[in-house]
Amino acid sequence: MCRFLAYSGEPVFLSDLVCAPTHSLVHQSLHADEGKTETNGDGFGIGWYAERPEPGVYRDISPAWSDENLVNLCGQVRARTFFAHVRASTGTATARANCHPFVFGRHLFMHNGQIGGYHRIKRRLEALIPDAFYDHRRGSTDSEALFLLALANGLEEDPIGAMARTLRTVRELMAAANVCEPLRFTALLTDGETLTAYRWACDGRPPSLYFRDGPGGIVVVSEPIDGCRDGWQVVPKGGTLRARRGGPTVVEVPERARAAA
Repeated sequence: MCRFLAYSGEPVFLSDLVCAPTHSLVHQSLHADEGKTETNGDGFGIGWYAERPEPGVYRDISPAWSDENLVNLCGQVRARTFFAHVRASTGTATARANCHPFVFGRHLFMHNGQIGGYHRIKRRLEALIPDAFYDHRRGSTDSEALFLLALANGLEEDPIGAMARTLRTVRELMAAANVCEPLRFTALLTDGETLTAYRWACDGRPPSLYFRDGPGGIVVVSEPIDGCRDGWQVVPKGGTLRARRGGPTVVEVPERARAAA
């Protein structure tokens, strides 16, 4: 599994959240507390929104804990919305194209979890992605395939409904292939203005997800970055979080999420 962080609010330096805290994402790349594995060293990525509507993205296959360029970049980039992700591969290659976040137009997406038995349904799943979206496929992960199929299902207009439809389709493919392993899906999506976080799983065991909402902005994390749960709220199992910059944060467990999970 992986660890990630998202922020949306008043512009801050990425290093304030990605590098500086006691249990920062860089620290979690080597010493995660709540992940399936303690080490997340199969690459990292950051995506941010600054002066342009489209995000900037920097990804690499080196471990986050040993990359001086990451630390330097985070100390110089100030952004209103950004994603950061450290990867622990669930079977696909350690390659830059497989590092999160993935980008399509104005959208960033990153995922913590996996499609059980992905290798048994990969060809059928990819065949469902229309050419207009498949042409943007660069890697081989289940995460990127989910993102592109969800975009084809209307993700930009209906982030919750489109993702629920996508996961139902994936579960049907898994059932047809007699896959017994679970589908676990804790993920984040943004267009720079609206943030959507999902915590779904077909076995009731989705990866962890927390958030902290303050006057300056909202932080969403796999695990608290200060090493303390005080002040952090848990996104419930089967729950979805929606937040718009400058607006309220809404956490709910919609019926269509229950159906998907």
